[in-house]
Amino acid sequence: QVHFEESGGGLVHPGESVRLSCEASGIIFRVFAMAWYRQVFGKELELVAKISRDGVIEYGDSMKGRVIISRDNEKRTVDLQMNNVNSGDSALYYCHADAADAGPQKYWGPGIQVTVSS
Repeated sequence: QVHFEESGGGLVHPGESVRLSCEASGIIFRVFAMAWYRQVFGKELELVAKISRDGVIEYGDSMKGRVIISRDNEKRTVDLQMNNVNSGDSALYYCHADAADAGPQKYWGPGIQVTVSS
């Protein structure tokens, strides 16, 4: 059974850093492209960052320059380091897995809330 465990969210202050982690089980993690998306209240889902199975990284415009994505195939985790956060970064953050050319499988994590407030 596919399961994603997202962690690291919560309340943070403006200017601080926060690290989200997603641990996947039930998939062959190394063949999946992994990504983090977010949904700000009242807005559409948007890409924050993604990393291919080969380590190629793409960042969305919303947090470019303030975020770093990384993956550990041994631990089956994908992490998102967010720096200098602001109130506009308050959102539900979702972990996503895409088998891409390895197959049609796509999966979403349950989402984790990050709230930036003083």
